[in-house]
Order: sequence, then structure tokens, then C-alpha cells
Amino acid sequence: MKILAFTGAGISKQSNIPTFMERPDVREKLFRSYANTHHEEYNEVIKQLKANMNGAKPNDAHIALAEYHVPIITMNIDGLHKLAGSDALELHGGLPEDDEMDIAYSLYNKPVLYGDPAPNYQKAYEMVYKLQPGDIFLVVGCSFHTGISVDLREVAKARGARIIEIQEDAAHNVRKVLEELLNNN
Repeated sequence: MKILAFTGAGISKQSNIPTFMERPDVREKLFRSYANTHHEEYNEVIKQLKANMNGAKPNDAHIALAEYHVPIITMNIDGLHKLAGSDALELHGGLPEDDEMDIAYSLYNKPVLYGDPAPNYQKAYEMVYKLQPGDIFLVVGCSFHTGISVDLREVAKARGARIIEIQEDAAHNVRKVLEELLNNN
């Protein structure tokens, strides 16, 4: 049995990082068209996002996935999986480095914006296509609001993988689920 994790904003909520659902004022500015036409305002939004994440620490959900060496596909741009020691596939890139903040509006994949190509989507599909019957697709803190989120679940199901959803209290529930799965095999 193989486990593949797919994580979204809900895994980082308990690390005090607000979700985009809680910040529609930010989400509506994460479009390539906005970045291209409102350079200063866009740069400010990115500075705000970065400030929200500065000092954030991985919670036990991030740590448990790293400790159990579970491969991860994440929609998050917060870098908490890397801080926890995982090598996660970041679907939406990351944030600009401090010395790139003045040109944030011109960068691609820092983060991937609505209207930009998402270079890691194909890699994510490839990872999910490798799942087999009896494998686990562990979905942590992902809504059904993005096409990729819905698609990856559907591909995992079509491959015969068991889908386990953890949408609440990821900081406690991820370790519990992993211990149950791995101690029963």
C-alpha cells in the first residue's frame, strides 16, 4: 500500500495562515491581468501574503507527513511542507524572495496566478496515475473549489485508490490516520 497526500489551505490553517476563502480581498487580486496592470497594488498584496506567512511554523500535520515520508502534492504557497522536511510538489509555486518583491508582478510561479500556466499540474497527474487499487489518496484541507482539486480526486478514484478526506483539525487527525493506516499493515 502506497500513500500519496494532497494538501490545501486547511492543513496550514492551524499554523495561523488564513485561507483564501477567508481572504476574498486577496484572492481577487491573484490574477495575471491584475499583476500586469496594477504593479504597485499587486506587489503590496504579495507583501501582505508573505507577512502572513513569516514566522509561521509547520504544525503536526506537516511534521507527521514528513516523518512518515509521505509524498505530497500541495496547493499551498506557504513552504511549510519544506520547513517540516518534506519534498512537496508545489502546484502553485511559492512566494518571491525578499530581493524580488519590487518585481513580484513580473514573476511567474511565485506564485502561479489565475491566468498563468501551472507547470506542476502535469507532474501531479502523473503521481496520481501511479496509484493502484489499495493505495491511499490522503486529502488534507482541500476544498472542491478548484478544478485540479476535483480532478485529482477523480483520477485517484478511477485508479482504484481509497480516498481519505481530513477536512477538520488536520494538526491532530493526520498523525492519527497515518498511524492507523501504517500500524494495520
